[in-house]
Amino acid sequence: MEKKTLVTHICFYQFEELSLEYQQLISIAKEQTEKSYSPYSNFAVGAAVLMHNGEIFAGSNQENAAYPSGLCAERTAMFYANAQRPDIPIRAIAIAAYAHNDFLEDPVAPCGACRQALLENEGRFEQPLQILLYGKKGIYVVDSVKDLLPLCFTKESLQ
Repeated sequence: MEKKTLVTHICFYQFEELSLEYQQLISIAKEQTEKSYSPYSNFAVGAAVLMHNGEIFAGSNQENAAYPSGLCAERTAMFYANAQRPDIPIRAIAIAAYAHNDFLEDPVAPCGACRQALLENEGRFEQPLQILLYGKKGIYVVDSVKDLLPLCFTKESLQ
C-alpha cells in the first residue's frame, strides 16, 4: 500500500485586505442574497463572477418545491455569464450566504454540483478560476477550483 497526501492551500483575508475589485465582487455577491428565492431552506446565497474583460455577472439561488428543480447561486451566475459572454473566461467568483437574519460568520463553500460545474468552466478556458468565499470573520481565497475538488472528474477522465 502507498499512502498519498493531497494538500490544498487557501488564503484567509479580512475584507479590507482584498483589492478594491474583489471587495466590489464580494459586495455584489452579498447584495444578490436579497434576490434569492429560498422559501424552503431560508438559506439565501448570492454569487458574482468577474470576467477577464472586467465585466461582472451575478445570481442567487432559486429554489423550487420540486427538489432538485432549483439552482444554486454559483451556477446561476456562471451560466448567465457564459450565456452572455461565451468566449470570455471567468477570472473569479465570490460567494456569500445569508441565514437567520445575518450573513454567516464563516465562509460557505459551493456544493458538489457547483464545484463540478465551476471545474468544467476552468477546464473549458484552460485557466484557473479564483474562488472568494465570504464570511463575517473573513474571506477564504482559493486559487483554483481544483483546490476544492482535488480528485476531480474532467474531460480527460473520459479518454
